[in-house]
Amino acid sequence: MREARTGTQRSGFARGTGLAALLGAAGLLLTAVPAQAVTPPATTAPPADVIPGAETATPSLVDDIREAADAKASPADAARGHLDAKESRYKIADARRDLAPLQTVKRGAEETVRLQQKHHGIPVFGGQYVVRMEAKDGKRVVTGASGKYFTGLKTDVEASVSKETAVQRAVSATAMRLGGKKLSKSDALAGKDAKSAKAAALSGTAGGLVVIPRGEGVLAHKVTVRGTNPATGEPVVQHVFIDAQAGYPVLQFSGVKTVTAKSPAASGAVAKAAPQGATADDADPTAFPGVKGSGVKLDDGKVDLDLYLDATRNQYLLRDYSRMWGSTKNTLATWDARGRDVSEVAGVWPSGLKEFGSAAKEFGKDATSSGAVDAHWAAGQVYDYYKNRHGRDGLDGRGSTVNSLVGVTEFGSPLVNAFWDGQKMVYGSGDDEYKPLSADVDVVGHEMTHGVVENTANLVYAGQSGALNEAVADYFGNAIDTAVSGVAMDDPDSGLVGEDLCRTTAPRQCAFRNMNDGASTSKNFLGVAFGTDNGGVHLNSTIFSGALWDMRQDIGAELADKIVYKALAEYLTPLDGFTDGRNAVLAAAKDLGASAQQLGMVKRSFSAHGIVPGWEDALGVDSDQLLGKLNVSGSGVQAGGDWWTASQSNDDGSEPYSVYAGRVDGKGSPKLLSPNDGRYHVRPATDGKTVVWAAYGTTSLDILSRPLAGGPIKKLYTSTSDISGLRVENGIVVFESFGIFGDRHVGYLRPGDKKPTYVDGAGWEVLTALPSVKDGKLGYAKLYPVGGQYKLGVEVYDLKTGKAALTEQLGDPQTLGQTAINTRHVFSLVDENLADDGQMSVLRSNLDGTGTVDISPEAKPGALAAFDLTVSEEAVTVNSALPSSTLRNEALPKLWQLTTDGSRRERVSCNRGEQISPAAVSGRQVVWIDGTTGWTDLVTRERPAGLCG
Repeated sequence: MREARTGTQRSGFARGTGLAALLGAAGLLLTAVPAQAVTPPATTAPPADVIPGAETATPSLVDDIREAADAKASPADAARGHLDAKESRYKIADARRDLAPLQTVKRGAEETVRLQQKHHGIPVFGGQYVVRMEAKDGKRVVTGASGKYFTGLKTDVEASVSKETAVQRAVSATAMRLGGKKLSKSDALAGKDAKSAKAAALSGTAGGLVVIPRGEGVLAHKVTVRGTNPATGEPVVQHVFIDAQAGYPVLQFSGVKTVTAKSPAASGAVAKAAPQGATADDADPTAFPGVKGSGVKLDDGKVDLDLYLDATRNQYLLRDYSRMWGSTKNTLATWDARGRDVSEVAGVWPSGLKEFGSAAKEFGKDATSSGAVDAHWAAGQVYDYYKNRHGRDGLDGRGSTVNSLVGVTEFGSPLVNAFWDGQKMVYGSGDDEYKPLSADVDVVGHEMTHGVVENTANLVYAGQSGALNEAVADYFGNAIDTAVSGVAMDDPDSGLVGEDLCRTTAPRQCAFRNMNDGASTSKNFLGVAFGTDNGGVHLNSTIFSGALWDMRQDIGAELADKIVYKALAEYLTPLDGFTDGRNAVLAAAKDLGASAQQLGMVKRSFSAHGIVPGWEDALGVDSDQLLGKLNVSGSGVQAGGDWWTASQSNDDGSEPYSVYAGRVDGKGSPKLLSPNDGRYHVRPATDGKTVVWAAYGTTSLDILSRPLAGGPIKKLYTSTSDISGLRVENGIVVFESFGIFGDRHVGYLRPGDKKPTYVDGAGWEVLTALPSVKDGKLGYAKLYPVGGQYKLGVEVYDLKTGKAALTEQLGDPQTLGQTAINTRHVFSLVDENLADDGQMSVLRSNLDGTGTVDISPEAKPGALAAFDLTVSEEAVTVNSALPSSTLRNEALPKLWQLTTDGSRRERVSCNRGEQISPAAVSGRQVVWIDGTTGWTDLVTRERPAGLCG
């Protein structure tokens, strides 16, 4: 088991890799970089062909070598033998023991071997090392190596937390992420009975142990959570990593690979295999079974189609044998999924699905309008590009079947998205503004390239590595599109993604992204949590894809494409970020013989987009830092009595979290309040006299408290359910119990209580959530039955009298958000129109429930899409994003402050990047967690910054 903290914090490390993006404990894009035990530098500088690892003794890149390797051994054994023979360079003590063969790709004389790192037999998440070799004339030489091998791992690999507990914690964490900040009428199923709740619940599947390479390593259970989002009905596939020695979710992200950042229903997991190769009616044909036909694309262009005549159906099918007949005899097939809901096709193969068919070889209007002709034809173009330009046989390089589904909808409404789910491409139906998503070659190329990425570098789809994944998909999608359409690289529209989908608007108005947008790290990089665009995979992708596109314009399409493909297939590894990507592209360019002038152009392309070593250090803020580098996830910040409290981990996020408290004026040093016992201490709250928090252990969690002035730590209550919304006032502790079946109940503990009192009785019929407390009164959201139907309301509960008063509602709420209370009013977030873009009203009521007014109407222009709320006596601070179809800074979670009558609204801070977990202090001062610098910093402002125009 990992040793408990020593109470000291380790020094920081450079943040130039995608490790910060994915492994930073707070899930912010550059939250933290995992520290590794690094061998002291030698007295002489490393050779010019070696780029040291930023957090490990193993080099991130070794190039320009030609060193003999075992010509008689297998490629994997020869590669590992080379690493062992050069231990002084690679610092890998036993490559044959700790690096397992993952993939070997041969292209002529070239051999690329991917190796998976293991720690005492347990896979290391994202730990891959690549060795490049040449084998010819009976000899073999190593030409380079790159990747991530973590040299500082020391963690034990015996789990203290059971798989069952890990699954329960993962499901609970996912449920809280999906609905923890709202209570909706859709949650009513949990209020009926236990059987109904279980039927509607999320479920988790344990996927084995992995070592997350933070510090000395974090042993974790990998759990995949599946189900349906209760608020939206969308399918859920969430990858959650539970610390196997403390039971806390240390990392979680969605398995999603889409062309847009709109809510997709794709998954990175496969629940059931899709058909591979020929179906029963044409198994093992003795002669080539294909025929030529035609169809009309949505742009009115007539194209040739490769078909198959199915005698059983007496139809020509969109099934292409021609391209892989000489290798695997597998097919490119296009399937009719019109009317199928996205939840039916994401990550599974739906029953009863049929390939698109026609009685004639000339496919008609149905095949055109559904996007089937476009999908089938474009899939062939993409296959041909990878085969002819890069010698790649299909998405996996081994000639597997390419399946495309067209016409998919969302809850019976149009779906404007497309995705790769690990086994197939799925194209939405489009709507009045967008054609079916297969109607643009760059979208088809984008989705199919996700399959190529998955089978090469397998860039993890979160944070910087996810942004690289998107950037490469955009690059190759547009590279194929420009080649097919004949668009010149100097055309200002050449970098648009999805521009051919527009029905009524100009290409630039509806395109999903533009690689010619000039995005750079210094001006456009946005630090966001994994809950937002999976950590900015689309938001930040054009920074890197823009550099690649500039390079293509400067050095020419043919060489640029070869460079990017080589970098992807032979250099990049799963956790690489922007700086690693730059190094990989430069190394690939050198390997392909780029001239000094061309290499200079490549470097300038990256420099123009701000992708240079140490670029993160240039990000600035307009707020005052109270505690830097929190490196925590699922915790938050609270304030009271001129004090703040928050959780913090060490610089690499590897240690269990500790609770700190400090003065909101920044004076004095923060106080460490939690014990050094190896548990995760999270979700603290304070009233300026006492701090309370939840401590996660191997089987349960405790609510603990400690006076700010010092004194013993007290255990107030032990719970087997998850706990959120902790608040404390004059010794009374308030919290929300969050069950895995969606049951939610607000409870409180008076001094000396052995068990909590629940304001709703803690039964199945009534749910309460999102509590707040002030002067002995509790505010919370309530879901309750009336006449056979469920209603939502905000209730105020008087702790002295035990009486509760429902506040007046101005309409029929469908969803309630966080409540907040001061000495005069209770405030709440209310959504009455689920058909809008998530806007919510801010309602204010008297404490007796009367006098409800809407101080920020949901229907008003510029209404906020709010999800958190905090108040002082003078101001209401709302955590919100402006509804927008465009990915931009203003559409990220920001803090907006209103006067208590709603007469004035301003931005608390103009910081670029995500702002979360606001806590009001007094007057207009607010503390919050800010991701702008690339770390999760606790910051404050005493007054709003204005309109940030």
